[in-house]
Amino acid sequence: MDKIILHRMEFYAYHGVFEEESKLGQKFLVDLELSTELSRAGQTDNLKDTLNYVHIYEIVKQTAQVERYRLIETVAETIASRILNRLSAVHSVQVTVTKVTPPLEGIMGGVSVQICRSKGDSL
Repeated sequence: MDKIILHRMEFYAYHGVFEEESKLGQKFLVDLELSTELSRAGQTDNLKDTLNYVHIYEIVKQTAQVERYRLIETVAETIASRILNRLSAVHSVQVTVTKVTPPLEGIMGGVSVQICRSKGDSL
């Protein structure tokens, strides 16, 4: 199966369990890996034969930046569900959501959750 990968989409949002997170917000990164069939697009060089990255980005932006959730697990699950339900050409999706500055003592590069979902999974 072929893949389209969107790397390090960056959003400033207000997800989190703690009050400070919902007031101050913080940076989140989202990575997507979409399994789909790309041979026709490779042959025709036509946008209608592939997935439109702009449309995918808008789905992610709505979920990751506009809406608010307590858990990044919910952000990832919502993105996966929306992509699988709205884009019939996607067979499976891997979503990684990273909270760049989690409210933990110490220095770290962030905390991520990664989920993989396929058509037919109960979402």
